Amino acid sequence: MVSDSLTPSPLNPAQRAVLDELGATPAERPEFDPDEIDDLRAGLINQLEPLAPALDDDGLFINKRTLNQVFGCEVRFVHEHGSRDFEWSIPMARGSVSHKAIELSLSWRGEPNPLDLVEEALGRLSEQDRSIGGFLQTLNEADEAELRAEANDRVAKFLEMWPPLERRWSPVVETPMYHDLLEGRITLQARPDLTIGRARGVRAGKVIIDLKSGRPHAEHAGDLRFYALVDTLRIGVPPRLIASYYLDGARFSSETVTLGTLASAFARVIDGVRRIVELTVESDPASHRTGPACRFCPLADSCEPGLAWLADADDWMG
Repeated sequence: MVSDSLTPSPLNPAQRAVLDELGATPAERPEFDPDEIDDLRAGLINQLEPLAPALDDDGLFINKRTLNQVFGCEVRFVHEHGSRDFEWSIPMARGSVSHKAIELSLSWRGEPNPLDLVEEALGRLSEQDRSIGGFLQTLNEADEAELRAEANDRVAKFLEMWPPLERRWSPVVETPMYHDLLEGRITLQARPDLTIGRARGVRAGKVIIDLKSGRPHAEHAGDLRFYALVDTLRIGVPPRLIASYYLDGARFSSETVTLGTLASAFARVIDGVRRIVELTVESDPASHRTGPACRFCPLADSCEPGLAWLADADDWMG
């Protein structure tokens, strides 16, 4: 008789919904013409080349955060641009710890317990990662307990709502991707939370997924399209699908990748780099953009538009 511990657990409806969303038959996996991808890359280079002389010798690194910042509050972007200082926080560390725990779950023997995975992830990151490791080592008991609890909530939801990630799906957690343009003067960087599958020749097969807490936001689609562009430039074949998965609501927001998807990301990169050059090299006036991000802005205490928005928001909330 097979031991109960070795018997695969039946999938719940949420897990079956994930399989239905991400699965595809070979006929549903499109092929892409390599010449069209070469044209995309050449077009990106041609659009960016006139901006290269304005860049310093260190080059310009573009990731989803950079684009979201420059298309957000330009005043804050200018303040933070070029700063080497990076301060970890509990919410930021929660993502890293959760992703490490999910990565460990791929090879965990037996049925993984979320809190065990989180504890192991905390221990490994504290020892191995110099950046977050230093932050984790300075946490007091209460902050560490808060981080552990928040990461455990995220990992527990993932394990509850996702089917076990089989090896034949080629799952990879937080895989770094980059593509250099103009001999390294501009580098596009991406680090999606999870990828599943891979291209077969010129036939798309990869799915890129970002795991999200909270509610959908307009910038999430832009982040995923940027990931798709970087991966396409890197290997020459686009991913098949890009998707945000909202853990709190157990729901997907997904998009099939087409040349139009890549063109949208292309245009956003061009507009972002141009605006960065205008703001940081040509000293173009920066504009304020108020919103919920004002609550966490380092300029909040001295920013009149931001203070006014926060006061209105507090009044509205009562």
